[in-house]
Amino acid sequence: MLREGHHQACDPSSLGRMVMELVDPDGILLRRDVIAAGYDDKALRRQVTGHALARIRQGAYCLRSTWESSSREQRHLLMVKAVCRQYGDDVSVSHLSAALWWGAPLVGVRADAVHLTHLDGEAGRRQAGVVHHRGACHVGDVTRASGHWVTSPTRTALDSCLILPRRSAVCVLDWFLHQSLTTIDELRQRAIGMGNWPGSLPLMHLLALADSRAESPGETLVRLLIHESDIPDPVSQLDITDAGGAWLARVDFAWPEKMALLEFDGLRKLTTDLREGETALDAVVREKRREDRLREAGWLVIRVTWDDVIHHPARTVQRIRAFLAMADRRPCTG
Repeated sequence: MLREGHHQACDPSSLGRMVMELVDPDGILLRRDVIAAGYDDKALRRQVTGHALARIRQGAYCLRSTWESSSREQRHLLMVKAVCRQYGDDVSVSHLSAALWWGAPLVGVRADAVHLTHLDGEAGRRQAGVVHHRGACHVGDVTRASGHWVTSPTRTALDSCLILPRRSAVCVLDWFLHQSLTTIDELRQRAIGMGNWPGSLPLMHLLALADSRAESPGETLVRLLIHESDIPDPVSQLDITDAGGAWLARVDFAWPEKMALLEFDGLRKLTTDLREGETALDAVVREKRREDRLREAGWLVIRVTWDDVIHHPARTVQRIRAFLAMADRRPCTG
């Protein structure tokens, strides 16, 4: 191993390359690894001031190009991996950090701190951007992923519900159920064993609100908004056919007895749901033709957006109520 005196005699660019060779595949570099390899803090500072590395927490760095090109959620996961490398195998990624690890959406909240559950029973605390949880982990509560312990989907969903606002918690539950990463029976069974944990009182109520049919957080929020009002609960993900039995569409929400349906308009329909070779404009045209077919078959259609649900919930409830009243006033065509 080269010693510090030899490093000082090296060309700075050569020394930088040797330091950068310690970066892991995720783009993470720990100070302790740099020191263990015989380098010093000056070598690290040189990479930071040279914009090759970004300091993301005490003792942890990330390739600046990786950090700057990452989304907020991706940056959190980079932080999670750095923290896990610092703490070792006595902890498991958990709660909101594990939710993001699995890919679940966090609606209306930000995961600013890394959440860890201590497998050795250490008391919970919060320090240096890390929330330390203590909770009994049963067989199946944790799994190995990318060299780290992560709570299972079932345990992650329930842990998240313990600390999230109600609507955000149901969005997480719906996502895990829709992705078939857990089942409602598995969630209920594990929740029984968490009955005396802090924040566990609403768990069963939250599970009663969950619905695996929700295809996006927006749909979850619309469903909850309707459920909390005096509007009758709709049928989710209803397949609609024409008079001859030919399939027309699957709609987000419907009141079949009123021949009325509601569609949530989210960006997903214009981004991740694009068909091969399709542009956003193509998707808009396709959606318009789909709606025309539904109207021609006798269905009334109302559309609700993310802005409607998040920023104007009361007004949106009034719109839906008026829409259904209009459907009731239609002359019977049967």
